[in-house]
Parts: sequence; structure tokens; C-alpha cells
Amino acid sequence: GLRTLTIIDWAINSINAGDKSRKLEIERIPLNDADTFKLLQAYQTTAVFQLESRGMKDLIRRLQPDTFEDIIALVALFRPGPLQSGMVDDFINRKHGRSRVEYPHPALEPILQPTYGVILYQEQVMQIAQVLAGYTLGGADMLRRAMGKKKAEEMETQRAIFTDGAVANGVEAATATYIFDLMEKFAGYGFNKSHSAAYALVSYQTAWLKTHYPAEFMAAVMSADMDNTDKIVTLIDECREMKLKVLPPDINRSSYQFTPAGADTIFYGLGAIKGVGRSAVESVINSRASGEYQSLDEFCERIDSTRSSRKLIESLIKAGAMDCLSKNRAAILAHLPHALHAAEQNQKNQDAGMMDIFSGIVESEAVKPLPPCEPWDEKKRLIHEKEALGLFLTGHPLKIVEKEVKQISSGSLAQWLEKLDTGESSSEAGRYRQKELQTTICGLVVDIRMKNTFSGREAFVTLDDRTGRIDVRVSPSLLKEIENLLHKDYIWIVEGGIAYDAFNNGIKIRASNVSLLDDYRNQNARALHIHLNGESPDQIDHIISTLEQHSNSSKMPLVIHGHDQGYQYQLRTNGSWSVAISEQCLLSLGKYLDSAQFFVEY
Repeated sequence: GLRTLTIIDWAINSINAGDKSRKLEIERIPLNDADTFKLLQAYQTTAVFQLESRGMKDLIRRLQPDTFEDIIALVALFRPGPLQSGMVDDFINRKHGRSRVEYPHPALEPILQPTYGVILYQEQVMQIAQVLAGYTLGGADMLRRAMGKKKAEEMETQRAIFTDGAVANGVEAATATYIFDLMEKFAGYGFNKSHSAAYALVSYQTAWLKTHYPAEFMAAVMSADMDNTDKIVTLIDECREMKLKVLPPDINRSSYQFTPAGADTIFYGLGAIKGVGRSAVESVINSRASGEYQSLDEFCERIDSTRSSRKLIESLIKAGAMDCLSKNRAAILAHLPHALHAAEQNQKNQDAGMMDIFSGIVESEAVKPLPPCEPWDEKKRLIHEKEALGLFLTGHPLKIVEKEVKQISSGSLAQWLEKLDTGESSSEAGRYRQKELQTTICGLVVDIRMKNTFSGREAFVTLDDRTGRIDVRVSPSLLKEIENLLHKDYIWIVEGGIAYDAFNNGIKIRASNVSLLDDYRNQNARALHIHLNGESPDQIDHIISTLEQHSNSSKMPLVIHGHDQGYQYQLRTNGSWSVAISEQCLLSLGKYLDSAQFFVEY
């Protein structure tokens, strides 16, 4: 709870700092905001306090909360007792009019009306005892505790007290006994409403902030989880779903934490870069108070060398934090030793009391260009980015082979989830909602978990295809064949049976075959297509050189499409001019052609 209160405080401070004309107070927000309930009913509750788990999202989807009382009930219902007892189904069916709302006694309607006749809260047990059997509040609390402990002797004593008191108030003895049994049954599942209401208020406040100030809220949430890369990955995915842009860290714009910039943009926090501590970030921020950094040389000159290091600056470059100086990260990294040496030499001169009489002239000159350096291809840039951030931020390895993936896969994970999700509850449909369907899925390995079973060691591998994630079960027999493929960031082609897993509210696949994309390509690709669109002679020379470097005897044809003087043409090479279509070949072509101008045919 304290962590969430901190998130709310950070978000409020950010909102108020951005809008000086008003002061938002979280205690004064309306508890009946229609847009907030729309967000809840769409179960878009990632990062919302208490409401973000898969099981809770499934409960929200079924319940469709539309009042604050419903949120209180959600917190109380999402526990093993109510979920397993049938109480949740009764509550939902009564709320939506599929079952009649009934009260054990007319006097109990005011007490049980908010929960549609279901005894959900411990306070309701106490109120029933007070209203129906004349208990004092202290005595009602003793009854509540006795029911929770389930001591037979004490319960018999309380049964007699309750029945006698109810009869004295005009309730039939049989009805009084029935109500006591009902209270005893649900007391084991009953939740303290004051506790649930406090949680629900914080849940609602976070949902309201996510609805009305998404950038400020998500920046605060990510700042609270800066050290948890897996959580940051999930939150960045959620930002994309919310149409929020998460930009790379920036030495001229970013703070230590994640920072909102406008209504739909968040700058990555400098403190979330691997190996970058708070002291170093403070040095970067303090030094830029006199003006933005204009070059790497100037950056190295201005920051406190006692709180920074070469490794730290390398991390900043790989993370994209110096893209404001140059988009060519390779060139900045190559120039770093020279910049550090110059800054160190200048510091020594200053320490020795020497002054450069030309320093004023040098400072006024235009920023010197970086030395010529071949830019990193997209894959190398992403590898360095993940090394620095722990995740892919500005791209995804599957984006490079997007056209191939669409040809190979039977559908995206998002499409499979929509196809297999019947909308039934887990209690109604059992563990799996559908029989396994055969599929082919292409995805990036992002997590690997091993498990020992009676049959031997098996693996559970999480794949990401940019639309969703799925757990792949690799049996002990298959694992022996493909154990050398168990590496994060490998692109897998998985063939197997896919089904809905109602227990986890997602989809799973049981692999029958696993291969790497390069191997699959060599076995199944039919041709490489290239579309020319008026490229310069130099570009054509580079393209030809790339193809020659990757030619082989595989008989894989090359198909060239183009147009000249109003005519369109297509050239299909024979076996003497074949190409080995590797990932490196495609990356090299991507330097001289737009991604839409070449693709692999399957």
C-alpha cells in the first residue's frame, strides 16, 4: 500500500507541476466518474492497485463494475474462499439479473442490498446479529470472531444466544436457525469491509489517474519499478496499448526517474539504465543546468569525472541517451576515448593552473563533426540497447523479419487469443476451453523456466511476437533434441497444439517441433524478392555487392522487380545466381533498401 501511495503522490506532483493554474487533490476526485468505470469495464487494469492480475481481470470482465461499491466487492470476492464456494457466481448473476435477489428476512434487505443478498462482509454478519437478534456491537464482534475460529462449543453457545434473541424480536425459530447457519457458512469467506473499502479507494484513485492523466501515472508506476526489468517490459507494453510513446533516455531531457512530457509521451529514466547510479545522474542533471549538451566532447568536459566513468558513458550511448548529439551511436562510441582523453587533459591543465588562451574561441566554434563511422545495423543497435536497458525499447528483433513472420505463422498471438477466448468463466468451463488446435507460431524467446517431472526435465519457454506472449511447453523428449536452442533472444518457429488455459486466462502451446528462423528459412524459403525504385548507381553497386557476398549453391532464386521508362519488369535468376538468405543478408540489404522493398517468399 505504501508503494502505491508513493506512486499516487509522484503522479499528483507531476500533474500539478505541469499545470500551475490548478492544484489537483486526489482526495477530492469524484467516485462516480464514468470514464474511469469504462476503463475498469474494459478490464484495462494493468498498474491499477489490486486489480491487475489475470484472474482479477477475468472477474472484472464478468462483474462489469459500475459503482464504487462494486470495486469494494471486487477486492473482497477475489479470494480462494469466495471463488471456490460459488459465492462469486451468485454475486455476478444477481447483479446482472440472471438470478433473483433474495433476502433471508425482510429486515436484512438494507444490510444485504449492496451485495445483492449475498453475505460478503464481516460487518454484515455483525449487523445481522445486531438487527435480528439484538446483539450489542461488542457482542456481534464476539460472534464474528467465534465464527472465524470455528470452535464447535463456542458456536453452539452463540447459536443459542442468536436464536433466542431473534425469536424475542419476532423471528420464527426455524428462520433464525437457517439465518445463523447461513451466516456461519459465509463467515468463513467474509472479508472486513473497512479493509476492502480502503483498498478499493486506492484502486479507484489509480484507475482515475490512469484514465485522466495516463502519462503522469504510468511514468510514476515505472519509476517505482525501475529495478524490475520484467515489470518495466510489461508496463511499456501497456503504454503502447494506451497510445503512449516511451522515448529513449535523453541526457538533455530525462530525469533520474521516468518523466512525462506532454499528454502522450514519457522519457525513459536515466536511473533505469544498467550500471548508472543516482550520483552519476545527478552530475549529468546538475551540469546541464547551464545549458543543454551540444557534443560528446562538451559532455565529457562538463560532468563530474569523480562520479562518472567510461563504462557509464558507454551505457548512456548504447541506451540512446546521446541520440540528441548524434543518431549514429557507433560514431559516438568510437569517439568516446578521444573525448575522455581531451577532458582529462584539460582537467590536468586546469589543476596545474594553466589557461588556454584560445578557449573562448574554441567554445564559440561550431560543434566539430564526429569521425566517419558505419552506423550499427538494426539488430546490433537493439542488442546494445538491451545490454544497457535490459529490454528492446526502440524496436524489436521480429520487426526486422515482420513479413516473413506473417507468412510463416498461422496467426498472431493476439488473433489466437481472440479466437480461443470463448468468454466463459473458469468455473464453468474447466481448465481448457477448447481442444488443441494445430498451429505454427513465430516469436522471440524472452524467458526460460525448467521443471523436473516424472517423465524427465521439461522446459516452459515464453515467446513474444509483438502482439502478445505465450508459454510453450517443451516435453522432455523434445528438449533433448533442441536443448542448444534454449537461449533468450533467439527467434523460434514453434509447431504444436494451441489451447486456451482458463486457469491463467491466456493461451498455451504444446510444442511438437522447434526450429530457429534461419534454419526454417533455409528449408522452406522459395525466393528472395527485391523491388528497385530508381536507386542511384552507388546504391545498386552496394546491393549487388551484398548479394554476391551471400551467394551460394543452394539454388535459391532471386527475383528483381523494377520499372524503367514507363515499363515494369521482373527478372528471375537461375541457379547460377542464387542467394543464401540469412539474417545477415537481410540486415545488409536493409542499409540500402527500405524494408518494404525486399521480402522472402515462402
